[in-house]
Amino acid sequence: MPNNRRSRIITQGVARSPNRAMLRAVGFGDGDFDKPIVGVANGHSTMNPCNAGIQPLVDRAMAALTSAGAKPQVFGFPTVTDGIGMGTEGMKYSLVSREVIADAIEVAVMGQCMDGVLCVGGCDKNMPGSMMAMARMNVPGIFVYAGTIKPGFWKGEKLTIVSPFEAVGAYTAGKMSKEDLDGIEKNACPTVGACGGQYTANTMSSSFEALGMSLLGSSQMASPDPEKADSAAASASALARAIEQDLKPRDIITRRSIENAVALVMATGGSTNAVLHYLAIAAAAEVEWTIDDFERVRQRVPVLCELKPSGRFVATDFHAAGGVPQVLKMLLAHGLLHGDCVTITGKTIGEELAGVADAPRPDQEVIRPWDRPMYAQGHLAILKGNLAPEGCVAKITGLKSPAITGPARVFDSEPAALDAIIAKNIKAGDVMVIRYEGPKGGPGMQEMLAPTSALIGQGLGESVGLITDGRFSGGTWGMVVGHVAPEAYVGGTIALVEEGDSITIDAHRRLIQLNVDEAEIAARRARWSPPPPRYTRGVLAKYMKLVSTASRGALTDAG
Repeated sequence: MPNNRRSRIITQGVARSPNRAMLRAVGFGDGDFDKPIVGVANGHSTMNPCNAGIQPLVDRAMAALTSAGAKPQVFGFPTVTDGIGMGTEGMKYSLVSREVIADAIEVAVMGQCMDGVLCVGGCDKNMPGSMMAMARMNVPGIFVYAGTIKPGFWKGEKLTIVSPFEAVGAYTAGKMSKEDLDGIEKNACPTVGACGGQYTANTMSSSFEALGMSLLGSSQMASPDPEKADSAAASASALARAIEQDLKPRDIITRRSIENAVALVMATGGSTNAVLHYLAIAAAAEVEWTIDDFERVRQRVPVLCELKPSGRFVATDFHAAGGVPQVLKMLLAHGLLHGDCVTITGKTIGEELAGVADAPRPDQEVIRPWDRPMYAQGHLAILKGNLAPEGCVAKITGLKSPAITGPARVFDSEPAALDAIIAKNIKAGDVMVIRYEGPKGGPGMQEMLAPTSALIGQGLGESVGLITDGRFSGGTWGMVVGHVAPEAYVGGTIALVEEGDSITIDAHRRLIQLNVDEAEIAARRARWSPPPPRYTRGVLAKYMKLVSTASRGALTDAG
């Protein structure tokens, strides 16, 4: 491979001899100093199934990079697992970990002047954290997804990680036996791999195929299957070629490729978190992209896939049905994909899709035909109104009517809200408000899977509204609105809501409204003062000081 690298620590010359001496201690020989050093950012962790299958993928990628004439060097990054941390103080570290991952990769690659980076991750924040780092550094890079988990089964029912959360709600409502509760818990996660529906991990990994930063067809493979390791090796070979061609992330991550990625998110019924993460990725790549762009794409792109949480199928079903390449080809065939965007292979995405049929196979039900979509428009609606003048995100799939007006039930934390649901104090027609859980107030925007799943389990998913300045799990569905901005901690209108106030959520009109006279709202604002910070030391305290509003992606380097 030609030496087209940036200046780095092992540049030839007497002055660099001490640097090379240290590298000899980790296995470099005379011929290795002319090879590109490729970092392999390894998210392996035995603490969670999402990342527990990563090491074999790293091993295959390292071998492929070596065969391609590179000198791969592995380093780690931390991961926080939402499914384990959900409903605990640990969940506050989840979104924070996105920034920590991006910073850790940047420090390792730039601090050691590496020529490229292959990032291998599994849990939700691994993907955007890695992509933000690659976009910031603009060093040739590729993302390798650890793969999805296989579905569990209990009494013939297909299970995902969301199943135990919903089972808790059903059990507390007296709708499920203890035997079934225990059976679901013990069988929901049968293998390694990330959560199996079109939740945040699978949403982000599949969208990276559309973005051009992961190989087509690689994102929905099951983590334990041999093809997943094969795709890691193929990804390493593609990165080696990108380094040779000097093909960088910002050549790939453009406004048009981000639009492709967001179109894929809409077409597959993906997670609300994609809004937050693509705002952050765009900012890292210095691409103009705002929260209103999501609504623009939503209005044009139908939901084509029936995937959990609101559908029947899981990621392995999606992969078997043709997966991301099939959906992308359908979007391309109907003028909703920019086929001229370059990918990590050096080919355009249109060229990569040339061999894929325009229509899905008739022998599967996961991917709908174009003329029979799940929904005519996308499912992630951007609402605005006096409760969220900067905007917020509503997930409106699976609902008979995405509109409700009802009395506010106000909670200043997620645990308080969950206690009220478990105690059966929430009734049909209520609009729950969970506040002081935003980027600064939480801090870290906890996901509300526990309360939303409890509502589903009690049969209240469509009849109770829930708004929050926090986030939702990709596994959430129902009448839910998150990312309300400005958040309560900085004096957003959500901080001024009082118990019993009338609130309207109306996705048809893209409206979220506190139905209280403006003079009364102004009077409440004059009386309001922020609560003391929940943390004053450590990473959460630093995050509180630095983090931006959710409408800008909850960035810590927003400027």
